[in-house]
Amino acid sequence: MQDPLHIGELLEPALQALGFELVGVEYRSGSHGGGLLRVYIDNEQGITVDDCQTVSYQVSGLLDVEDPIPGHYTLEVSSPGLDRLLFKPGDYERFAGSLVKLRLGYPLEGRRKFKGRLRGIEDGNVVIEQDGVEVSLPFDQIEQARLVPEY
Repeated sequence: MQDPLHIGELLEPALQALGFELVGVEYRSGSHGGGLLRVYIDNEQGITVDDCQTVSYQVSGLLDVEDPIPGHYTLEVSSPGLDRLLFKPGDYERFAGSLVKLRLGYPLEGRRKFKGRLRGIEDGNVVIEQDGVEVSLPFDQIEQARLVPEY
């Protein structure tokens, strides 16, 4: 999943200075000019509502100055949650062994949706085990990937 506006690069140093990891950024443009910018943060102690408020305040100021998104949009700051989205190649290594659901931008062998046990990333491909078979999916074709909570 790519960050088309490169907002993550802009925000990451400020979030690290505050003691947070930038998990990822999502931007969805609205049908009437307003969009939604979601910034996912984490740290070792977990994320509280106060953490989200602190980051929102800092990020809002930075975005007002840099102005990377034209027009009106809504900013949301959130923890990654149990069904954490995977954004960066390192996420696929970090969560190897976990159950994941992936959606590709284009069909691969007639399918866009996959679910299986994450094996990692090799040569630019995300490898999962699905129904006892290893499946290799091009990282740059992944539209969305998220962990599936196991209870």
